[in-house]
Amino acid sequence: MWKAAELFISFKGVFYVKGREMKMIASDAIIKSLEREGVDIIFGYSGAAVCPIYESLRRSGIKHILVRQEQSAAHNANGYARISGKAGVCIVTSGPGATNILTGIATAYMDSVPMVIITGQVGSKFIGKDVFQEIDTVGTTASFTKHNYLVKNAKDLPKIIKEAFYIARTGRPGPVLIDIPLDIQKQQIDFNYPTTIDIRGYRPVTVGHGRQIERAIKKIKESERPVVCAGGGVLLSDASKELREFIKKVNLPTVVTLMGIGSVETNSENYYGMVGSHGQGYANRIISQSDLIIAIGTRIADRSTISQSARDTAMIHIDIDAAEIGKNLDVDIPVVGDAKNILNVLIEKTEFTVSDEWLREVREIKDSYTQGEQDYKGMNPRRAIKFVSDITDDSVILIGDVGQNQMWCARNFEIRGDRRFLTSGGLGTMGCSLPISIGAKIGAPDRTVISVMGDGGLQMLISELGVVRENGLDIKIILFNNQRLGMVRELQEKQYGKGCIHGVVFEHSPDFVKIAEGFGLKGTRVISNEEFERVFKDSLNMDEAFFIEVTVDPDFSTI
Repeated sequence: MWKAAELFISFKGVFYVKGREMKMIASDAIIKSLEREGVDIIFGYSGAAVCPIYESLRRSGIKHILVRQEQSAAHNANGYARISGKAGVCIVTSGPGATNILTGIATAYMDSVPMVIITGQVGSKFIGKDVFQEIDTVGTTASFTKHNYLVKNAKDLPKIIKEAFYIARTGRPGPVLIDIPLDIQKQQIDFNYPTTIDIRGYRPVTVGHGRQIERAIKKIKESERPVVCAGGGVLLSDASKELREFIKKVNLPTVVTLMGIGSVETNSENYYGMVGSHGQGYANRIISQSDLIIAIGTRIADRSTISQSARDTAMIHIDIDAAEIGKNLDVDIPVVGDAKNILNVLIEKTEFTVSDEWLREVREIKDSYTQGEQDYKGMNPRRAIKFVSDITDDSVILIGDVGQNQMWCARNFEIRGDRRFLTSGGLGTMGCSLPISIGAKIGAPDRTVISVMGDGGLQMLISELGVVRENGLDIKIILFNNQRLGMVRELQEKQYGKGCIHGVVFEHSPDFVKIAEGFGLKGTRVISNEEFERVFKDSLNMDEAFFIEVTVDPDFSTI
């Protein structure tokens, strides 16, 4: 006869504990496994194929955020993960629930964001028979998840969940998906959550090879015009402090990629802007004039322009993912490992500084490009972002969408203190700013969070304004409305001539302020920088969300 302390009651009946094992319904085991991983919030959208999980979730202490479109669940988890330092977790149902979330998963994959996605699946015996709301989720997501699982045996769930979090967080972070058939969720299992993990063939390298680091130091010392290019991997490994110490010690000029914004403070004497097709001209020129690029935590993707302008330049590439080294550009000295660990070794062992002659040349290059803002009588979004940067504190989080607004933010928002700039880099996902902001605010409730987007991006996931209101999130939302897909317009005119645009003009747009008010948010529309500055400053004194629509000239340029 079992003692009272050994009995556990659930909606399905009596469970028992014996030794380290606990008998329970698999859906309960899923939630208990998440709790063991420290999960306290889940973003999701329920459906028939995840009803058992949601019933178990209802009886747990984990908070659930109900999104308005499944794609947003992944974006919420994205923002939450990048700010909290934890793996984001989201749950959606089978079929259209799974297909809707695909863009959010791919966004996280391209930007190396740790995430665990749980999807419901039709009953095991129905898989492959094209039944209602069936989709091959595992097959569909194989190319843009770090790993994925189709659960075939309920007893494997605790081990799979343990592995999923381990894979998502370690090495190069990324999303891991677990697809769980409905019948599997209802089975009883002996719950025993693993305390250790050993995945055959998965051994992420975190400590850089000593000999390669020595070669890198020697190469830097011998070079005459070295430059550091910092990418998003620096932020993912929480290595900003180490990077700043290293470049200051060696006095290295440093540029960043779009995803690397935030790794170096803007006012640092070693900082020389963002490289790329929409980066600062002087940053790109410094790269082209260098004789050694020290690339840290960057894929050296096509939009960074390094791959075009530095083909004959020597390169040291530091990255935790060996597959990225040499993929887009030949590398002289590869160093595989975690950026934080490797930078600590470089700080310890490097005992020289860069020549004054190269530093003078770098400053001259920057000075030759530096110009004041052109006099513009209408609303100037660049000036607006500069104002936002000037009056907000050193812990503010700015989330840019994709398009012109993204580059206005990237080029005019200054990094200082603990500030963060989040955006979609690899996939370039329009509409992500608002849901990423929601996740970021939940991950850092005491920090100011500002979401910036264009009218094209907002209309993709505008329904998430309901999540902002429902959860009482104090997010400041800035909409730059030019009734265009502005960056695409510029690309079309650049390729085909002035006025040659098609499929980029919104002939009729809604009243966005009224829509925001319809969701229960306060907001207003401004048409000048003076109006914007007054309204935005006032909004910072409010402890609730505020929506500002900014009317922008359709011909206003990205740069």
